[in-house]
Amino acid sequence: MTEAAALTIREHVALAPYTTLGVGGTARWFVEATDEAMLRAAVAWARARRVPLRVLGGGSNVVVPDRGIEALVVQIALRGVSTRETRAGVDVTASAGEPWDDLVALAVAHGWAGLECLSGIPGLVGATPMQNVGAYGQEVSDTVQAVRALDTRSGDAVTLTPAQCGFAYRDSAFKSREPGRYVVLSVTYRLRPGGAPTLGYADVARDVAARGLTAPTLSDVRTSVLAIRRGKSMVLVPGDPNRRSCGSFFTNPIVSADAAEGVVRRAGEGNVPRWPQPDGSVKLSAAWLIERAGFRRGQREGAVGLSTAHALAIVAHDGAGAADVLAFARRLQDAVAERFGVRLALEPAVWQ
Repeated sequence: MTEAAALTIREHVALAPYTTLGVGGTARWFVEATDEAMLRAAVAWARARRVPLRVLGGGSNVVVPDRGIEALVVQIALRGVSTRETRAGVDVTASAGEPWDDLVALAVAHGWAGLECLSGIPGLVGATPMQNVGAYGQEVSDTVQAVRALDTRSGDAVTLTPAQCGFAYRDSAFKSREPGRYVVLSVTYRLRPGGAPTLGYADVARDVAARGLTAPTLSDVRTSVLAIRRGKSMVLVPGDPNRRSCGSFFTNPIVSADAAEGVVRRAGEGNVPRWPQPDGSVKLSAAWLIERAGFRRGQREGAVGLSTAHALAIVAHDGAGAADVLAFARRLQDAVAERFGVRLALEPAVWQ
């Protein structure tokens, strides 16, 4: 154990218990950052020793290699939520270590629209701009006003505008343009007091209608979203046999219009799920592609398999390792590529 600048750096810490997959080896060094000063000190510690830095949030979107990782892993535990009323709505600023669904529940309870369809997503606030988290017709980029982050190059805290965040489908500048440069400190979301809930997703609209709600509230929509997610084992529930997963392991592919037509031809059926995008590209359903490539929900290969509730979730059962999970993911990718000519992209980060 090493002491440095108010830090307690632990060594050889098992990371599997910190992830929802529950696989992977140890961190060579590990520290929990409960405030910004500790985070700065951790970054300085790693830089001074030329040690790689990895940031861990809720562990719901990461695959840790079985051999472990020769890096300083910083678990983000910064807490705090503040609000500020503006002419345009209410700005809610949450620290990176706040549990995401707690923030959504807070917004819904206050009647602030903008996050209700993102209910039940595991993880912490700090991950939401990294992934541009989205579900059921909403993305966090719809509401993000600012991201305050620590620039690991300069050691300074910076505030980034939505444009600087480079948001795209399940992507951002944090994730793909300059991965590892910024550590999110807090995120400010602009919400709509008294705003109507978002009902643009068919599953949510159907669930609301089935409950006989003609004027659903934010709370009604949250209830529907949570029910839908539970039905797909996409809410972390103790005892759920599908619990050890990253949720969706692949993003829905966005392809050219010609490539989408190629998928339709290869499928030999006209009802291929697809959604035209504003730029002329087409979004396809990764789950549909996986199932049509010959895989079924609940299918297992040894200690790894698909969720019994959703074809996009890879589940690690007892005895599974990270290598098993990734090998199974490659099998799915290869099968879809061979059947439809589309290569599925992984959604979770795979640490090296």
